[in-house]
Amino acid sequence: MGELEDSVMTRVWKWNRPVTVREVLEDLQEERSIAYTTVMTVLDNLHQKGWVRREAEGRAYRYEAVSTRAAYAAALMNEAWSRSDNPAAALVAFFGMMSAEQREALSDAMRIVQGPEVAPRPEVAQGSEVAQRSEVAQPPEVVPPPENPASVERDAER
Repeated sequence: MGELEDSVMTRVWKWNRPVTVREVLEDLQEERSIAYTTVMTVLDNLHQKGWVRREAEGRAYRYEAVSTRAAYAAALMNEAWSRSDNPAAALVAFFGMMSAEQREALSDAMRIVQGPEVAPRPEVAQGSEVAQRSEVAQPPEVVPPPENPASVERDAER
């Protein structure tokens, strides 16, 4: 996504409901000067790329995210990692860039994905905030955007 597409999608994800071009425009105008037609074009492009679905409402559309911001971030990481000629080295370098909080989040995520059979880290005491978050957290449903938006349109027509 480009910078403007990301700004628009950030609002769609944040509001977590169908939005109009006017709503996005008014929010964006608090940060920058931007035209209605620009926002309309960006949302249309995001629709063509498969990031948002739209439903007609009168002469306008309401747009809604197809996937979550977390799924988008995961897709970006996966794409970058899969392009590496040495995936293990890329992961080691990536982990080396992580903050302590990011490494803790990664450990928590691994326990969630692998299930309860994985023993918790010794430093995570029973009843701690991290342990409580891990016990109630469920893996999010990750629905990556379609690779070929045209196929989604065809599927929707069937």
